[in-house]
Amino acid sequence: MTGGRRVALMALKNAPAIAFAVVLVVFALLSDRFLTVANFTNIVTQASHVAIMAIGMTFVLLTAGIDLSVGAVMYVCVAVLALLFGDLPVLVAFPLVALLGLALGAVNGFFVVQLRGLHPFIITLATLFILRGIALWMTDTRMVFVAEPIMSLGRTSYLGVPWAIWMFAGVFLSAWIVLRQTPFGRQIYAVGQDPAAAAKAGIDVPRVLFAVYCICGLCAALGGLVSIAQVAAASSTFGFQKEFPVIAAAVLGGTSLFGGRGGVVGTIFGAILIQTVENGLVMTNANPYLYPLVTSAIIFFAVLVDSQRSRILDAMNRRKIRVE
Repeated sequence: MTGGRRVALMALKNAPAIAFAVVLVVFALLSDRFLTVANFTNIVTQASHVAIMAIGMTFVLLTAGIDLSVGAVMYVCVAVLALLFGDLPVLVAFPLVALLGLALGAVNGFFVVQLRGLHPFIITLATLFILRGIALWMTDTRMVFVAEPIMSLGRTSYLGVPWAIWMFAGVFLSAWIVLRQTPFGRQIYAVGQDPAAAAKAGIDVPRVLFAVYCICGLCAALGGLVSIAQVAAASSTFGFQKEFPVIAAAVLGGTSLFGGRGGVVGTIFGAILIQTVENGLVMTNANPYLYPLVTSAIIFFAVLVDSQRSRILDAMNRRKIRVE
């Protein structure tokens, strides 16, 4: 690898960290309340539901897939929680909602596996509209509220750490162990790198693909639970376009849209970076109409970095092997 290409690759790999440092400096100069422990705790708490959903998205992206339905899954699960499980104890309602998210993810996984000719983008785009339509029908497009025990849970802290952070930390640790310490995790990376080669190596590619969409649906449900516990109510726009910051968080953290590269550690960093920018905009009293523009810029930045990083790595892989 040439010196210039090596420097470019290093810069691209560290682009999120560089961007995070720039964001910290800019907002610290604009607001004296930004660099405080209380504010950073608030940032991580607010980023928890996006981080959980982005962890699930990371599993899908590692197989070179995508799931656009996570926001709709989130909305359906919360609607069912509010309308059907409201009288159940939290320890019963939450596992049931998690199972519902797993089942909805399984629907995506089933069609992705069975309709291999269709890209997951198309399949999950369809389920996005179907599931959001079901949720709007269930709620009659009205705001739904959750029971008091769930709202109380959103305000609960353990050892001074908010419940939402504990939830996201548990999901993160579980995902990291699965991806880095189990054969299934290695199979996910293999399928993302080359599904044909993975199949020849004896990996059950359809099973892996089905499983990652189940995981993504489960994480969408868990993200919805964390979010509704914090806000206590869900309007007809709950989860709307949530797929964009979720995908951006994963890609910002180094997970490639082309599959086979990345991990959940970077995903957490990406989610916190996005929430830090939004928090800084609020702190500085920025025009609310700027928020979508800033989010769009972050998504564009993430995709640009990933494409350039993949281009350099692909060029490295295409180098001819010298014969001695």
